[in-house]
Amino acid sequence: MSGSQWVARFPGSNDLADLTPAFGANVAAFVAALRAAGALVRISATYRPIERAYLIRTSWEIANGKVKPNAASPFPGVNIQWDHGNESQSVAAARAMCAGYSTLQLQTRPALKSRHTDRQAIDMTISWSGPLTISDASNNRVTIQTVPRAGMNPDLKTVGASYGVIKFWKGASDKPHWSTDGR
Repeated sequence: MSGSQWVARFPGSNDLADLTPAFGANVAAFVAALRAAGALVRISATYRPIERAYLIRTSWEIANGKVKPNAASPFPGVNIQWDHGNESQSVAAARAMCAGYSTLQLQTRPALKSRHTDRQAIDMTISWSGPLTISDASNNRVTIQTVPRAGMNPDLKTVGASYGVIKFWKGASDKPHWSTDGR
Protein backbone atom coordinates (compact mmCIF):
# COMPACT_ATOMS: atom_id res chain seq x y z
CA MET A 1 0.00 0.00 0.00
CA SER A 2 1.14 3.55 -0.69
CA GLY A 3 2.16 5.76 2.20
CA SER A 4 5.09 7.44 3.87
CA GLN A 5 7.05 4.15 4.17
CA TRP A 6 7.77 4.42 0.42
CA VAL A 7 9.74 7.66 0.79
CA ALA A 8 12.85 5.80 1.99
CA ARG A 9 12.78 3.37 -0.94
CA PHE A 10 14.81 3.99 -4.11
CA PRO A 11 16.80 6.73 -2.36
CA GLY A 12 18.03 9.72 -4.27
CA SER A 13 21.23 11.64 -3.70
CA ASN A 14 22.33 15.11 -2.73
CA ASP A 15 25.99 14.37 -3.50
CA LEU A 16 27.69 16.28 -6.32
CA ALA A 17 29.71 13.13 -7.08
CA ASP A 18 26.49 11.53 -8.36
CA LEU A 19 26.16 14.08 -11.18
CA THR A 20 27.74 13.54 -14.60
CA PRO A 21 31.44 14.49 -14.43
CA ALA A 22 31.16 17.64 -16.56
CA PHE A 23 28.03 19.02 -14.91
CA GLY A 24 29.27 17.98 -11.47
CA ALA A 25 32.46 19.99 -12.00
CA ASN A 26 30.44 23.02 -13.13
CA VAL A 27 28.15 22.80 -10.10
CA ALA A 28 31.08 22.30 -7.72
CA ALA A 29 32.74 25.45 -9.08
CA PHE A 30 29.51 27.48 -8.82
CA VAL A 31 28.79 26.25 -5.28
CA ALA A 32 32.39 26.99 -4.25
CA ALA A 33 32.05 30.54 -5.62
CA LEU A 34 28.75 31.00 -3.77
CA ARG A 35 30.21 29.81 -0.48
CA ALA A 36 33.40 31.86 -0.93
CA ALA A 37 31.16 34.92 -1.40
CA GLY A 38 29.35 34.16 1.86
CA ALA A 39 26.15 32.64 0.49
CA LEU A 40 24.47 29.75 2.26
CA VAL A 41 23.89 26.77 -0.02
CA ARG A 42 21.77 23.77 0.95
CA ILE A 43 21.74 20.94 -1.60
CA SER A 44 18.58 18.84 -1.40
CA ALA A 45 18.79 16.68 -4.54
CA THR A 46 21.08 15.67 -7.36
CA TYR A 47 20.59 12.20 -8.87
CA ARG A 48 17.12 10.67 -8.66
CA PRO A 49 16.49 7.04 -9.68
CA ILE A 50 13.61 6.71 -12.17
CA GLU A 51 11.67 4.57 -9.68
CA ARG A 52 11.83 7.39 -7.13
CA ALA A 53 10.77 9.88 -9.79
CA TYR A 54 7.74 7.67 -10.51
CA LEU A 55 6.79 7.58 -6.81
CA ILE A 56 7.25 11.34 -6.46
CA ARG A 57 5.22 12.11 -9.59
CA THR A 58 2.36 9.70 -8.96
CA SER A 59 1.96 10.61 -5.29
CA TRP A 60 1.81 14.30 -6.32
CA GLU A 61 -0.72 13.54 -9.07
CA ILE A 62 -3.00 11.67 -6.65
CA ALA A 63 -2.59 14.23 -3.85
CA ASN A 64 -3.46 17.05 -6.27
CA GLY A 65 -6.45 15.32 -7.88
CA LYS A 66 -4.77 14.90 -11.27
CA VAL A 67 -5.08 11.09 -11.20
CA LYS A 68 -7.53 8.88 -9.33
CA PRO A 69 -5.80 6.30 -7.10
CA ASN A 70 -7.50 3.44 -8.95
CA ALA A 71 -6.28 4.82 -12.31
CA ALA A 72 -2.61 5.35 -11.42
CA SER A 73 -0.27 3.71 -13.89
CA PRO A 74 2.00 0.91 -12.66
CA PHE A 75 5.76 1.11 -13.09
CA PRO A 76 8.26 -1.73 -13.66
CA GLY A 77 10.03 -2.75 -10.46
CA VAL A 78 7.78 -0.71 -8.16
CA ASN A 79 5.16 -2.94 -6.56
CA ILE A 80 2.97 -0.25 -4.99
CA GLN A 81 -0.78 -0.26 -4.50
CA TRP A 82 -2.13 3.29 -4.84
CA ASP A 83 -5.79 2.39 -4.33
CA HIS A 84 -6.54 1.63 -0.68
CA GLY A 85 -10.18 0.82 -1.50
CA ASN A 86 -11.21 4.20 -0.08
CA GLU A 87 -10.38 7.36 -2.02
CA SER A 88 -9.85 9.59 1.02
CA GLN A 89 -7.41 7.06 2.55
CA SER A 90 -5.62 6.73 -0.79
CA VAL A 91 -5.28 10.51 -1.15
CA ALA A 92 -4.11 10.81 2.48
CA ALA A 93 -1.41 8.20 1.82
CA ALA A 94 -0.31 10.07 -1.32
CA ARG A 95 -0.21 13.35 0.64
CA ALA A 96 1.94 11.66 3.30
CA MET A 97 4.35 10.64 0.55
CA CYS A 98 4.38 14.19 -0.83
CA ALA A 99 5.19 15.46 2.67
CA GLY A 100 8.12 13.06 2.83
CA TYR A 101 9.34 14.11 -0.62
CA SER A 102 8.80 17.82 0.20
CA THR A 103 6.52 18.23 -2.83
CA LEU A 104 3.30 19.37 -1.09
CA GLN A 105 3.92 22.99 -2.14
CA LEU A 106 5.30 22.16 -5.59
CA GLN A 107 3.31 24.06 -8.20
CA THR A 108 4.25 21.95 -11.18
CA ARG A 109 3.87 18.24 -11.86
CA PRO A 110 7.12 16.44 -11.05
CA ALA A 111 8.79 14.96 -14.09
CA LEU A 112 9.15 11.24 -14.55
CA LYS A 113 12.20 11.52 -16.81
CA SER A 114 14.20 14.59 -15.96
CA ARG A 115 17.65 16.06 -15.72
CA HIS A 116 17.72 14.53 -12.20
CA THR A 117 17.27 11.02 -13.59
CA ASP A 118 19.96 11.89 -16.17
CA ARG A 119 22.35 13.10 -13.41
CA GLN A 120 22.30 16.62 -14.87
CA ALA A 121 20.30 18.63 -12.30
CA ILE A 122 20.54 19.90 -8.76
CA ASP A 123 18.00 21.27 -6.33
CA MET A 124 19.63 23.77 -4.00
CA THR A 125 18.44 26.55 -1.78
CA ILE A 126 20.67 29.61 -1.86
CA SER A 127 20.47 32.66 0.41
CA TRP A 128 22.59 35.57 1.60
CA SER A 129 22.23 38.91 3.35
CA GLY A 130 23.41 42.27 2.01
CA PRO A 131 25.30 42.62 -1.25
CA LEU A 132 26.88 39.43 -2.62
CA THR A 133 30.21 39.78 -4.43
CA ILE A 134 30.83 36.57 -6.35
CA SER A 135 33.21 35.45 -9.08
CA ASP A 136 31.68 34.22 -12.32
CA ALA A 137 33.25 31.37 -14.30
CA SER A 138 35.63 33.81 -16.04
CA ASN A 139 36.76 35.05 -12.62
CA ASN A 140 35.05 38.42 -13.07
CA ARG A 141 33.80 39.84 -9.76
CA VAL A 142 30.05 40.49 -9.82
CA THR A 143 28.32 42.37 -7.01
CA ILE A 144 24.65 41.50 -6.62
CA GLN A 145 22.71 44.18 -4.74
CA THR A 146 19.23 43.31 -5.98
CA VAL A 147 16.57 41.14 -4.36
CA PRO A 148 15.58 38.48 -3.82
CA ARG A 149 18.68 37.36 -1.98
CA ALA A 150 18.06 33.81 -3.12
CA GLY A 151 18.40 31.48 -6.09
CA MET A 152 15.63 33.31 -7.95
CA ASN A 153 17.74 36.48 -8.23
CA PRO A 154 18.14 37.38 -11.95
CA ASP A 155 21.77 38.50 -11.50
CA LEU A 156 22.64 35.25 -9.72
CA LYS A 157 21.02 33.30 -12.54
CA THR A 158 23.43 35.03 -14.95
CA VAL A 159 26.40 34.10 -12.77
CA GLY A 160 25.16 30.49 -12.59
CA ALA A 161 24.81 30.39 -16.37
CA SER A 162 28.45 31.41 -16.73
CA TYR A 163 29.30 28.13 -14.97
CA GLY A 164 26.89 26.13 -17.17
CA VAL A 165 24.43 25.83 -14.27
CA ILE A 166 21.10 27.10 -15.60
CA LYS A 167 18.13 28.11 -13.44
CA PHE A 168 14.78 26.39 -14.04
CA TRP A 169 13.13 27.97 -17.08
CA LYS A 170 9.55 28.03 -15.75
CA GLY A 171 10.20 30.60 -13.03
CA ALA A 172 9.06 30.15 -9.45
CA SER A 173 7.19 26.87 -9.93
CA ASP A 174 10.35 24.94 -8.93
CA LYS A 175 12.54 27.44 -7.07
CA PRO A 176 15.48 25.20 -6.09
CA HIS A 177 16.01 23.58 -9.52
CA TRP A 178 19.13 24.19 -11.66
CA SER A 179 20.38 22.01 -14.52
CA THR A 180 22.47 21.81 -17.68
CA ASP A 181 19.74 23.54 -19.68
CA GLY A 182 17.14 24.90 -17.25
CA ARG A 183 14.79 21.94 -17.68
